[in-house]
Amino acid sequence: MRSKLFVPGSRPELFAKAAAGAADALSFDLEDSVPPARKAEARDALSAYLRAAPGDLGKVVVVRVNAAGTAHFAADLAAMALPCTDMINLPMVEEPEAVTDAAAHLDRIREAGHIRLLVNIESPRGLRRAAELAAAHPRVAGLQIGYADLLEPCGIDRADQAALAHIRLTVRLAAAEAGLPAYDGAFAGVKDPDGYRAECEAARRHGFAGKSCIHPSQVAIANAAFLPSPAEIAWARRILEAAADAEARGLGAVLVDGQMVDPPFLSRARATLALADLQPGMEA
Repeated sequence: MRSKLFVPGSRPELFAKAAAGAADALSFDLEDSVPPARKAEARDALSAYLRAAPGDLGKVVVVRVNAAGTAHFAADLAAMALPCTDMINLPMVEEPEAVTDAAAHLDRIREAGHIRLLVNIESPRGLRRAAELAAAHPRVAGLQIGYADLLEPCGIDRADQAALAHIRLTVRLAAAEAGLPAYDGAFAGVKDPDGYRAECEAARRHGFAGKSCIHPSQVAIANAAFLPSPAEIAWARRILEAAADAEARGLGAVLVDGQMVDPPFLSRARATLALADLQPGMEA
């Protein structure tokens, strides 16, 4: 999910248009973008669309439900437990019990066996307990940052790069401990493509797999930013070729471009080529 396009559940006229776009994933929202009086209406509209959709939309389908403890949580899970739903996005998660409770709800729904959980990190407590949340249940598929809820109540400048780097590294390492990917949060400046691109590039340097998009204009930027560059692909090839040669000669670590290379570098090189292989037009 290099790009995950946000689609308000209260805007059914946008559903098919979003599905026809270039985003890797669609993030249908039943939470913040839907006013309380329209929650049931949005849930019904999204459920009807997903039930009528082809078995494979060619996208990862994510639905952000209302938070555990709200009046809408159980109804959202029940309505979204559909064959084409890949992930349920849990907002405002602070305790592992919120993850296990959501998983238990899904366990009781026969159609939900394949559905995994994308856990939002968007509060100080959630950030502190991110590693516990990532490891809370096998259904967890990744962690995602929610910057607005995390930063605004604390008075932290959203543009402070040191703060963003700290948050990203905390979330990425928590996800990595559980063997999961991490996804960067939304960037509100839809008229600032350079700012969005800079955040994508920073997130990729911090090991993130993708980033939320709140406007279709951000999709292409994210898709490009989270691909390995030709230089990275060439580096990965050299690493693996040198390692194969060293193994054939009975050697351990080997020098590549003046850098000592050992198993952690090999792992990253393999991951780089695997990502390149997944993308049309890229030759690993």
